[in-house]
Amino acid sequence: MILVNDLKPGSTFSDNDNLYLTMEINRNKTARGQMNIKVKVKNLRTGNFTELSYTAGDKVKPIFLDKREMVYLYDDGEQIVFMDNDSFEQVGIEKSRLEWELKFLVTNQTVTITYFENEVIGIDLPIKVNLTITECAPAVKGDTVNKATKDAILETGHLVKVPLFIEEGELVVVRTDTGQYDSRAKGDK
Repeated sequence: MILVNDLKPGSTFSDNDNLYLTMEINRNKTARGQMNIKVKVKNLRTGNFTELSYTAGDKVKPIFLDKREMVYLYDDGEQIVFMDNDSFEQVGIEKSRLEWELKFLVTNQTVTITYFENEVIGIDLPIKVNLTITECAPAVKGDTVNKATKDAILETGHLVKVPLFIEEGELVVVRTDTGQYDSRAKGDK
């Protein structure tokens, strides 16, 4: 067990059968009272953010997460299947848990899967990925009042705004944290 006072941003711990990642800590000490500690956390199972309140001296159980690189193999309709390149172990994760990540996943892409004991907590995508534009409207001349953009659909089905000079079939770099166009890709996937 560790004292709540010792938590830092990035610390992981368990409390009431929930797994948390510490985002921010605020300590408040009044003249005569005990120190109140408010911890802003991310629930690792649900992805929800919340604030927990503790007093000085409260304890929580530290947890240790395991991260493994795996390759996206296929979508079986209900689950997304990944494989460890070293052990060839395959892991299926329910599609409902990966709604955001599916916008950027393509076959044979390497991702990092986070585990707590034998439970899959989630996946970490690279910050930027290269994806192909499958549909986009042609540029309209004279439509350049501000940063001129148009809608484009990526090979994953995700809709993104791209500059007018981008054409169908081009490989572009997309940020996985915001889902926005970053730049043209250099070379192949």
